[in-house]
Amino acid sequence: MEPFIQWLATLPVLWQALLMGLFTWAVTAAGAATIFFFRGVNQKLLDAMLGFAAGVMIAASFFSLLAPAVEMAEQMGQQPWLTVGLGFTLGGIAIALLDRFLPHLHPGLSPEHAEGVKTRWQKSVLLVLAITLHNIPEGLAVGVSIGGAAAVGTKAALIGAVALAIGIGIQDFPEGVAVSFPLRREGLSKWRSFFYGQLSGVVEPIGAVVGALLVYHVAALLPFALAFSAAAMIYVCVEELIPESHLGGNTDLATYFTLLGFLVMMTLDIALG
Repeated sequence: MEPFIQWLATLPVLWQALLMGLFTWAVTAAGAATIFFFRGVNQKLLDAMLGFAAGVMIAASFFSLLAPAVEMAEQMGQQPWLTVGLGFTLGGIAIALLDRFLPHLHPGLSPEHAEGVKTRWQKSVLLVLAITLHNIPEGLAVGVSIGGAAAVGTKAALIGAVALAIGIGIQDFPEGVAVSFPLRREGLSKWRSFFYGQLSGVVEPIGAVVGALLVYHVAALLPFALAFSAAAMIYVCVEELIPESHLGGNTDLATYFTLLGFLVMMTLDIALG
C-alpha cells in the first residue's frame, strides 16, 4: 500500500480521482462478468451481497465522509452543525429528486413497479438505470474525498480517501452481479448483459472527477460536499439496497451481512485512515 500511495500522491488530483473512479468501475464490471462463468446466482447469496454492500456504504458515509466533514468544518472556522447539516439535507433532497424523476426498475420487480417518470423504455434499460442511481453518489464521494485529501495535503488524508475507494469498490461487485443476471433472465445475451452491467458503473469515474474538481478548487466547500455525498449514499442504502436485499425473504441473512459490511468498512477506514 505504501508504494502505491507514494506514487498516487505524485499525480495531479484529477488523475488521482479518475484512477480511483476507474477502480470502482472495474469492480462493477468484474461483478457483471460473473455472467460468463455461472448460469445463475443463488438468491440467498445475492441478498447477502446486497446487504453487505449496504453495510459498507453506511459505514463509509460516517467514518469516511461525515466525521471528516465535522472535523474540517471546525478547522475552517465554520459552524459544523450548520455546514454539515445543510450539506446532508441538500444531499438527501438531491438524490430523492433524482430517484423520483429518473425512470428505473429495481431487480426482482415487474415493469409496472418502475419508479420515476413514466416511460416506454425497455425493462433492461430501467434495470441498468436503477444500479446507475446507486453509483452516482458513490463516484461523487470518491472524488470529493480525493479532492479533499489533495487540499489537506497529508498522506493520512490520501490513505483515507483510498480506503473509501476500496470500500466502495468492494460493494460495487454485488451491484454488477445484481444487474447482469436479471438482464440475462430477460433474454439478453451474456455479452449484452455484461455490457449493460458494467455500463451502470461508468458514472463513477465521471462523478469522481467532478467531485474532486469541485472541492479542490473551492476548499471551503469540502465539509459541505462530504456531508452531501454521505446523505446521498445513505439514501440509496435505505431506499434501494436494503429493500432489494429483503425481496427474496432472506431478511435475517441480509441483516447479518449488512452488519458484516459495516464492520469491514469500519475496520478498513480505521486501519488505513
